[in-house]
Formats: sequence, structure tokens, C-alpha cells
Amino acid sequence: MSKGKLIVISGASGVGKGTVLGIMMKKRKDLSFSVSATTREPRPGEIDGVHYYFISREKFEEMIAQGAFLEYDAHADNYYGTPQAQAEEKRERGPVLLDIEPKGAKQVRASVPDAELIFIMPPSMEELERRLRGRGDTSEEQIKMRMERAVWEMEQRFWYDHVVVNDEPERCADEILNIIAE
Repeated sequence: MSKGKLIVISGASGVGKGTVLGIMMKKRKDLSFSVSATTREPRPGEIDGVHYYFISREKFEEMIAQGAFLEYDAHADNYYGTPQAQAEEKRERGPVLLDIEPKGAKQVRASVPDAELIFIMPPSMEELERRLRGRGDTSEEQIKMRMERAVWEMEQRFWYDHVVVNDEPERCADEILNIIAE
């Protein structure tokens, strides 16, 4: 049996990746989601092992040294990464979705050349800022940092296989599902 495809989804913080991925998972029961590890604190309602593996900075750096990540990146003063063993285990069962940043996407492309890379764009920078503020859990300083990073991230979209605008989550999810069905 062949392994499932790795499907990388990237986009700026606040673009709606989580919402779009949730819709996709409901529509395609064969998709699985690779849970990333992070050193950031959980947001209200997030569950360890479901939304992220919340681990210490020391443990994360230990795992980097052991080569235990398919990809990893540091941003907003925290590490984020995909545990390689978990991603490979899920690929044995079918297609795997990864929600990762552009630096991590480049790492995946280098190690898994047939991965499908999809970048989600916001309809506008104003809408992206509105979404970040709407979370209610992001400080002014964090919003400023995330908006600055968003500019860089959106410049990276040109080397992705596909770019999709999240003007409406259901439509965006359908467009991505059509892409990965090809």
C-alpha cells in the first residue's frame, strides 16, 4: 500500500487555517491532521495532543538535536514543529494535512518532494488584522508582530504549488479539497 500524500497548508496567523482545515476534515473522512508540537502556552479550549503537543523549550530543543522533526520553525518567540514519527504513522493510513509556516514548508519540500504545498491568503490585510483582533486573546504587541510577519509570509506564496484566498471558509475548503483530489 502506498503512503498518503502530505498536504502542507500555510498562511498568516489569523487567516483562518484552523477553520478551513476543520471544514475539510468533516467533508473528507480519509484525511488526518498532523498535530504539531509547540512551546507556546495553550489558548483557552486547546487540548494537549489534540490541537498541539504543548512541550517545554528544553524538550523541543532536545527533539531538534535528535532529528525528531519533519520540520520546525521559531516565530512569535516560540518553537513549532511536526514530529516526524507521528506524520509518518498517519501517512500509512492516508493523506495527512500539515498546518505549518513557510520555513517549515520549505523543509518539508526538501525531504518530501511530492508534498502538495497550499498557501491560504486573507482577502485583505485589513481583514487579517480584524480577525486577529477578533480572537480577543492577542495583545497589541503580538498583533503588530503577527501583521509584520504576515507581510513576509505572503511574499513566500509564490513558491507554493497553489494559492487560495479565504474570503469565505466553506468555499476556501472546497477549493483546497478540489486541488488535493487531482
